[in-house]
Amino acid sequence: MAVSPIGTSPKRREDVRFVTGRGTYLDDLRIDGLVHATVLRSPHAHALIRSIDTTAARQAPGVLAVLTAAEIASDGLKPLRPYVEANVQTGEPFAFAPQPLLAADKVRHVGEAVVLIVAETPAQALDAAEWVVIDYTPLPAVTTADAARLSGAPQLSAEVPGNVCFDWRTGDWDGAEAALGKAAHLVELTLDNHRIAMNPMEPRGCIGQFDPGSGRYTVHVSSQNIHNNRNHVARALGVEPSAVRFVAPDVGGGFGAKNFAYVEHALIPWAARRVGRPVKWIASRSETLLSDHAARDMKAKASLALDSSGRFLALTVDGTFDLGAYMAGAGGGVPTYQYVHLQGTVYRIPSIALRTSAVLTNKAPIGVTRGPGFAETVNIIERLIDAAAAQMGLDRVELRRMNMVPAEAMPMTNGFGFMVDSGRFAETLARALDRADAAGFVVRRRHSEANGRLRGLGFAYHIKGTGGPPEENVEVRFEADGSVSLITGTQHIGQGHETTFPQILSTRLGIPDHLIRLRQGDTDLIVSGGGHGSSRATYMGGTALWRASDEIIAKGKAVAADALEAAEADIVFADGHFTVSGTDRTVSLLDVATLGREKGRPLDTYHLWKREQMTFPNGAHVVEIEIDRETGAAALVRYTAVDDYGVLVNPMIATGQAHGAMAQGAGQALMEQAIYDPVSGQMLAASLMDYPLPRADELPSFDLGFNPTRCTTNPLGVKGCGEAGAIAAFPAIANAILDALSSFGIANFDGPATPSRLWQAMEAAR
Repeated sequence: MAVSPIGTSPKRREDVRFVTGRGTYLDDLRIDGLVHATVLRSPHAHALIRSIDTTAARQAPGVLAVLTAAEIASDGLKPLRPYVEANVQTGEPFAFAPQPLLAADKVRHVGEAVVLIVAETPAQALDAAEWVVIDYTPLPAVTTADAARLSGAPQLSAEVPGNVCFDWRTGDWDGAEAALGKAAHLVELTLDNHRIAMNPMEPRGCIGQFDPGSGRYTVHVSSQNIHNNRNHVARALGVEPSAVRFVAPDVGGGFGAKNFAYVEHALIPWAARRVGRPVKWIASRSETLLSDHAARDMKAKASLALDSSGRFLALTVDGTFDLGAYMAGAGGGVPTYQYVHLQGTVYRIPSIALRTSAVLTNKAPIGVTRGPGFAETVNIIERLIDAAAAQMGLDRVELRRMNMVPAEAMPMTNGFGFMVDSGRFAETLARALDRADAAGFVVRRRHSEANGRLRGLGFAYHIKGTGGPPEENVEVRFEADGSVSLITGTQHIGQGHETTFPQILSTRLGIPDHLIRLRQGDTDLIVSGGGHGSSRATYMGGTALWRASDEIIAKGKAVAADALEAAEADIVFADGHFTVSGTDRTVSLLDVATLGREKGRPLDTYHLWKREQMTFPNGAHVVEIEIDRETGAAALVRYTAVDDYGVLVNPMIATGQAHGAMAQGAGQALMEQAIYDPVSGQMLAASLMDYPLPRADELPSFDLGFNPTRCTTNPLGVKGCGEAGAIAAFPAIANAILDALSSFGIANFDGPATPSRLWQAMEAAR
């Protein structure tokens, strides 16, 4: 079989395994002696735990262990700590309370883990949970950041006075306030980027094992970041990272919810040590909605100052992030890094000033989903620009175009000192609008009106920094059977890495794809890894692979020179062969690898690298919405995008990634919301009967084009592609809804745009 070079679209090799049922997910694993766990969770959003009586549960049929915070304390386990404990920009420590593995004296959100039951079967564990008697004293709950900050509000943790983890001001406040004071036009909006829940097809879960001989834990886990999570779990278990092995062969989606460690990742292997048997736990769908890390949940008051011609002068944003009950994962890192990183996005704004704070509430902890921080930033500026155009009577496209950083000014450095290396923003916007036939929208609007529907056109320009953890490593091994093992610290969770990573190595070394086998998802395979998050895998893993290939070629030249009896300086490498320059004397790379192994000079190569810059995918998304005047039902009827992902390793796979993100962004804009009762703190959308997800028949065919500019921060020229739609769809759809409702004089609307909320908005305006 031939090489499939970068830029071609061979079929995904992993799909044969998946569609024939030969994937290796948690439920596919068969382990002798396996027993099962269930987690008894708090029914209260905020309550004191007076006592826990496990006597009857311990005597229930099949029960092997009933574990509480008392056993946690006696075994010396530790709570989970945030991955980021201080302001990324200033080093100022956050106020936070570590998250207990099992609640001891207090519960802080519905769904918090209180008791772990292990039994021979899942049914026996669930039955035994009914026999645990817990005496709770309910406390008042707070479910909004505003309520949590009020004087006299219930306090979640003594370590977090006033429920505020941090309150930080940064940027050019003097310049921004001066510009706001003298601006010809000032636009102000209050925006709610509401809380959503991720719903990967495979729920969270793990299987824990303990080897008393070696004292080592093995955890099979559905996770997208096994090395970092292993390290945090090892700390909770009180052992060195080398004493814990995380394995994740196939992962059925993540969307950010599986980026960080959860209490179950420590509880289940600990339970395995306690009962002397392998222990399995997989979340139910309600547990997913109640206890998985949620995302977004950020409110902002934003002001944009413009001069009389429409030039942007200043931007101020006062944003509050609702972190839920605990600062989990990178909860503090997102508001102090990602959110700050690209304020102003692709527009020239002389002065930008930010106030950003993070607050605890009685809800499930916040983690990340596609575009954390960057999505909130893009939503703010894109909504402000549409509002400014309406207020000033300007064309929305022209207002964006005149304020975009021009292509000739790239690379650009924004007001916070962050550099964006490449992009043709105005050109990409123009291409997207042309591809969407924006000029023909007037005719389509008239047709909709004739059928009793309101039609709106909306668009948004997105940009995001991708890269995630700053280090990545790969190892390339030339096996004795002629195959090549490519071992990475990144992970695939459905993106197609088993196809794209061999494409990169095949292109660099001229080795046929089918000889290259991607190996990943095991902390014993490679010393470290940043996992998959922030669309980092191709950029970070691909760059490490590219540089490892340079070393392989250099090693191979020395071995080839000996084999061909030539000077090393005369050896050239191309298309998988080493050749003596100016002759037809040649030897293949794979033959050189065999010779090197026989002579004790193997070509096997390990490479670790640390990045200095991120990549910056960007693009314009254009949507059209129809709203039924009588019912408020909204339909997404057209979706067009032109994106810049730099060099495309596999255009087909990149397109698929983009489509998935568009669906997720549309879901947030139109239907998804993790709603909590403001008094009880109960989640009102704890099943898929109440938490709607977008279905195929609710989405149009996506029309995606590309306008690539080669990224200069990595040798492949790639940019991350997995998050664009989840960033752009939310503000684009919101702008389209406001355009459709313009005849009602409605100037602001926050999603989700459910029929009832749209109907109420129209009725109030009438």
